[in-house]
Amino acid sequence: MEPRELIIIALGLMAVGVGGWAVLMLRGQLGRERGVRYLDRMIAHADGSAGDPAFHPSQLLPAGAGEAPALPSRWLSGRLGQALVADEDRALIAQCGFAPQRTQLRFLMARAGLAVALPLAGWAMVSGGSGRTVYFVVACLFVAGFMGPKWALQAYAARRRERVAHELPIFVDMLGLLQSVGLSLDQSLQTLARDFRHVLPILGGEVEAANRTYFQGRTREHSLQRLTQLHDGQALADLVALLVQVDRHGGAIQQPLRQFAERLREQRKSEMKGAVGKIAVKMTVVMVTTLLPSLIIITAGPGFLAVIRALSGVAK
Repeated sequence: MEPRELIIIALGLMAVGVGGWAVLMLRGQLGRERGVRYLDRMIAHADGSAGDPAFHPSQLLPAGAGEAPALPSRWLSGRLGQALVADEDRALIAQCGFAPQRTQLRFLMARAGLAVALPLAGWAMVSGGSGRTVYFVVACLFVAGFMGPKWALQAYAARRRERVAHELPIFVDMLGLLQSVGLSLDQSLQTLARDFRHVLPILGGEVEAANRTYFQGRTREHSLQRLTQLHDGQALADLVALLVQVDRHGGAIQQPLRQFAERLREQRKSEMKGAVGKIAVKMTVVMVTTLLPSLIIITAGPGFLAVIRALSGVAK
């Protein structure tokens, strides 16, 4: 058996081992989260046994639940975890709307696995070439494996931010409408999350999660904090600050929401004007490269033909 085949077999076995290890770690983490959810559900539905001093909801957990090791979660707080999953990556994960801890673990495993597997696979495929070619391919694959998960998160987060920018004016208008009919702030947010989810798929889901956090005992400011990370602009942060201030001090919110909606419309108009200006510049380039040759042929073509015929007659 040739050394190249041995290297390929070794890389395949290494990939299988890393994949099995990742599956086991994720299975343990999912088992732990499932056990915690089961415990919370039993606490919520165990009203009949609440008076029994010998009762504890953990007795209702299935065998083995909650026994998953906490080691994967510790990787995120270590030096390696902070190096592979930086604060910018955690902010991107929050903007994508994924579960923070689970997605950070998957991101860490994907980045570490691809940063090792892709260079090894590239080295096995081009090991017979020159040294510079091998080093160049290995370096490119290392960069692609290390940055690939982040690039994917950036693309998904950019699409999600764009959708949030389109949903925000509708969200403000509907919130103002619900406030104008006499609903409180809590009732308005619950109605938006429950009845208008098909209109606001992203903001409706985030508001529903914020309502759950608020009903679990957190403050309104803490429950709405995640909304400020959905968009890179200041508009959503200003809206959250307005909602927190009204919830804390009270007062009418219809007029501030109306002014906020007007400011959003003006901002959208200015953005559309800027986009139209950019389109005009791009169309100028297109016209120069496509229409100008056609115009030259149509307008100057007959003159060129006449000159060519005259010159050919003189030559005869």
